[in-house]
Amino acid sequence: LEYLSSCMLSEPVISLVNRLISPLPSDHDKVVFDSTVSESNEAATRMAEICIGKFEVVALRQSWHGMTSETHAWQYQGERKGHSPTFPGQFMLPQPNAYRSIFRHPDGSYDWKTELSYRWQMIGQASGGSLAACIVECVQGDGGIHVLPDGYLKALKSYCDEREMLLIVDEAQTGLGRTGELFAFDHEHVVPDILTLSKPLANGLPLSAAITSAPLNTVCEQNAFLFFTTHTNEPMMAAVGDKTLEIVLGCGLVNQARERGDQLRDGSRKLQEKFACIGDVRGRGLMVGVDIVGDPNSKEADPGLAMRLARGMWQLGLWCQLQSRAVFRIGPPFNSSCEQIAEGLRIMEDVFAA
Repeated sequence: LEYLSSCMLSEPVISLVNRLISPLPSDHDKVVFDSTVSESNEAATRMAEICIGKFEVVALRQSWHGMTSETHAWQYQGERKGHSPTFPGQFMLPQPNAYRSIFRHPDGSYDWKTELSYRWQMIGQASGGSLAACIVECVQGDGGIHVLPDGYLKALKSYCDEREMLLIVDEAQTGLGRTGELFAFDHEHVVPDILTLSKPLANGLPLSAAITSAPLNTVCEQNAFLFFTTHTNEPMMAAVGDKTLEIVLGCGLVNQARERGDQLRDGSRKLQEKFACIGDVRGRGLMVGVDIVGDPNSKEADPGLAMRLARGMWQLGLWCQLQSRAVFRIGPPFNSSCEQIAEGLRIMEDVFAA
């Protein structure tokens, strides 16, 4: 069957749920399926609103969580312009930008703890007392491949717990192995209150999920939580998602992403040593960002140079997507071979040297 009513379950849906929750903490066994991460993120915040009884949402600068009116209100990128007013009760944390942040220790290293504390103090002053949830990506895919520093996610969970907020981790881009762990939050050994998944869940077909714990689900049920769309629980999408998970879990693709990601990142850093226009190389697993600058001292981004480099690589058969004005977002397929990664790095070097 391609389609059933949203209130019906089918064998593919049940099989997908069982496979999806098997690697998660034992109490995270309640799943809501939809089509896009916009829907699943909105479902997640509605769960938080129901459970906490409040409505304010905190997100990171340069985040990307969707294109519905509510999810668009949490993300702080240029696409906000012309789409005002947004939903009330939205607050922004600084982007964890280790390369450009003004918060520094005396030795010049990134002082994210002071930065995070300072901003939470400001949110406390601005909030109307209705903080419900904080939503975060462990690696900002559309925001320039900024990885949360070690300890950041644990600190964020502590800030949420202190304020009786829920932590939502959006793994639309990082989930199911791309960072070298099945879930990006596994790097930090932090379990979010709610997890959302999308793009890789059905290998690019429209399937998303919001996953939470049995205790939170009980509160939702007691308070008449409701969220569904026309395509909730579609059997065909569930069957594809179930097969995708079977392959990811059974064919060593997570280890493959870790190994090829190390190769790609190490190779990009060797290019950085040769070419001054590469200001920073960052990432995790098969999510790598190469930051193009006009001046390595000022760290000023150079979008014009980045575009010329992108065109040069395209002409030689390598597609490198530009994000955040001048950052190459490089995310090869999980099954990329060692030889293919090496060829891509060779093309990059040829173009940078031209």
